[in-house]
Amino acid sequence: MIKPRYVVRMLAIGALAAGLAGVASAQQSQIIKVGVTPGPHAQILEAVKPIAARKGIDIQIIEFSDYVVPNAALESGELQANSFQHKPYLDNQKADRGYKIEPIGYTVNFPIGIYSKKYKSWDAVPQGGTLSIPNDPTNGGRVLLLLRDKGALKLRDGVGFKPTIADIVENPKKLKIVEIDAAQTPRTLDDVDAAAVNTNYATQAGLDPVKDAILREDPKGPYANVIAVRAADKDKPWVKVLVESYQTPEIRDFILTRFKGAVLPAW
Repeated sequence: MIKPRYVVRMLAIGALAAGLAGVASAQQSQIIKVGVTPGPHAQILEAVKPIAARKGIDIQIIEFSDYVVPNAALESGELQANSFQHKPYLDNQKADRGYKIEPIGYTVNFPIGIYSKKYKSWDAVPQGGTLSIPNDPTNGGRVLLLLRDKGALKLRDGVGFKPTIADIVENPKKLKIVEIDAAQTPRTLDDVDAAAVNTNYATQAGLDPVKDAILREDPKGPYANVIAVRAADKDKPWVKVLVESYQTPEIRDFILTRFKGAVLPAW
């Protein structure tokens, strides 16, 4: 018969072994700092965290309030990845700032919308009305393309994905277009007739992109968002794990259930 003191000792040894195994497991997890903007990007990555953890990746989510700093932080090595931008925006940042950053996988699409606190439809926006749009070339251009596609503006031929206000050749409503920082667009709704707001900032401001937008972008456009890393890291094993953890049926279901069409899977 095993004496009680030996049982106690064996239990203690077992507990110590389990504790050491837990420490070893934690030490084997690779910490990956990922920059996001608040709202859906952050919420989705929170859902990705436990999936990645099972594969040895400890995701630490770092939130940024604008679209400029996450790429600068990634380039400088403060982050290992970011998940907040569509590819045209990343391409523009690389061209302007010389960043050696590469997309490694698609995440979601946020069809951009135009909102108004004063009018229930685009047709109701008056002649000479004021419209605020993001001041960065890709998102501002994206709004102009939306307005063109809905017949609200005409742009010169061959503008590509980054038209500017200077490319407007017909403006039937004689809209006064004001360019401001993308994160500030929801705050202008009290002062303008309409505002173009990126979905992450719209949801953060309590707007429903499906119900509240008076104009909304076609979700099948080129503005799918991406996970990005430094070019030097793109072939590292953790990069593949990060993308695989994101692009799972579990995360697809989370996106469709949580955001109800405001945010759409892009893979």
